[in-house]
Amino acid sequence: MQYTTTYQSPLGEILLACDEIGLTGLWFKGQKYFALYLDKEHEEKETPLFEIAKQWLDIYFSGKEPDFTVPLHFTGTDFQNAVWEILYTIPYGQLMTYGEIAKRLAAQKGLERMSAQAVGGAVGHNEISIIVPCHRVVGVGGSLTGYAGGIDKKKSLLTLEGVDMSKLFVPAKGTAL
Repeated sequence: MQYTTTYQSPLGEILLACDEIGLTGLWFKGQKYFALYLDKEHEEKETPLFEIAKQWLDIYFSGKEPDFTVPLHFTGTDFQNAVWEILYTIPYGQLMTYGEIAKRLAAQKGLERMSAQAVGGAVGHNEISIIVPCHRVVGVGGSLTGYAGGIDKKKSLLTLEGVDMSKLFVPAKGTAL
């Protein structure tokens, strides 16, 4: 059984979802792929896990790096889960490219190479936004692409974390728009 609750962030309302294992979803209301993996039958209910997640978000949105983790439960495909595990390791205030994630995943699987585009698809479908920091992933050369929450939210999250935005740019066309 999945449970849901909402959180009012400075960037808009967030829907949180969890099960008995951990947090299964964190989506900005109205974002692309909103609640895509949420069970059709779920219950709106406050849980101890949501208290932890909301405390984490309060600290995060105050401009500080939370010093504790929230229990997570990835429910995507094996490939998506592997990509999301890598996303989860990107340090606060730092960036990684889709290509870097593809290289790391290929090395883990003993492959010569992995498609950065396939990685991009998994990143775009990340179901636990912010805590699993897909906003810290950029395209080659600093292109701000691929954030399901929207490019303005991505820029706001990176700015909140103190990322130097001077080398980043919004492409004239592409997945960020």
